[in-house]
Amino acid sequence: MQFTHEHREIQKTLKRFIDEEINPHVDEWEAAEIFPAHEVFKKMGNLGLLGLTKPEAYGGAGLDYSYSVAMAEALGHIDCGGVPMAIGVQTDMCTPALARFGSDELRREFLAPAIAGDMVGCIGVSEPGAGSDVAGIKSTARKDGDDYVISGSKMWITNSIQADWMCMLVNTGEGPIHKNKSLVMVPMRENGQLRKGITVGQKIKKIGMHSSDTGLIHFDEVRVPQRYLIGQEGAGFIYQMQQFQEERLWCAASCLQSLTNCVQWTIDYAKERKLFGGALSDQQWVQFKLAELKTEIEALRALTYQACEHYVAGEDVTEWATMAKLKAGRLNRTVPDTCLQFWGGMGFTYENKVSRLYRDGRLASIGGGADEVMMGILAKTMGMMKRPGA
Repeated sequence: MQFTHEHREIQKTLKRFIDEEINPHVDEWEAAEIFPAHEVFKKMGNLGLLGLTKPEAYGGAGLDYSYSVAMAEALGHIDCGGVPMAIGVQTDMCTPALARFGSDELRREFLAPAIAGDMVGCIGVSEPGAGSDVAGIKSTARKDGDDYVISGSKMWITNSIQADWMCMLVNTGEGPIHKNKSLVMVPMRENGQLRKGITVGQKIKKIGMHSSDTGLIHFDEVRVPQRYLIGQEGAGFIYQMQQFQEERLWCAASCLQSLTNCVQWTIDYAKERKLFGGALSDQQWVQFKLAELKTEIEALRALTYQACEHYVAGEDVTEWATMAKLKAGRLNRTVPDTCLQFWGGMGFTYENKVSRLYRDGRLASIGGGADEVMMGILAKTMGMMKRPGA
């Protein structure tokens, strides 16, 4: 995949926005454990950055997915992981199925405002007892007249404390677990207040991603019109698996710049840090490890770009996206950990950028499907994993 002038211009616009509107406030938002999503998203919407790949009819730019990869990579310039993740949820996690399978009415009511930055969205899949095991969700939507009546809980939901709507995976039938689920658009607020039956059970305090608000949300007999169903009833599991392809590609792409920055910060520090009569960067072990890390990052970049090429060509990239996501999760652990060691005591301080990436990056091996789930998917695509009962 080759970035064109248009890709680079979008990255330049985003980098300028980050430098002016995000990074000056990151420390404040990290301390507050939340950032003003509506304010930030509205500014991004005004720049046309929230709908690069979405249909033009709803305010998007109608570009191919390579532009989402370019944007995700540029988000790595943000000095934390929580804000870019929140943006990625809006652009590449809670909206792909809506854009692809939603009715015209649904897309005008929910997608268009999300692209404009007038609404904040979230994706409701994980539950207290079902994270990577998507098929194990227990939330239900029963029919009553023209409505669905939704009950259950969703946990680890990024943006949920501020969200205006949730793209929610629920059980709409009693059939096989892969065929009884649907994606339903659930408005979260009326006049700025949570709707009747929706409560925030807990704002989750995390070891990293502090500026991203993460909630445990309860739904008690919440009514939504059945017309808020995305696509076909019972096809939600399939839609979500397709949506995961974009989420996992986004995850891999979003790591590239931040990991590159981590190595460069460490090189710069190693040149200045004096010990044993010379600079830390004079130590061969330091030189070799940083060279190795840079090679690993570039290998991830090549894998991610290749996956994107296949996706833009209309191919099923389950295997490619899974490999990229797995590799990104591993590097998000090893690169900051190795670099932090070279910073010594400074690396163990809370404010250090490397230590923040060390905390924030740990999520990449868990969110969007844990490493072990990724390896299970790959084992299936390679024809090694037996089906249950086989």
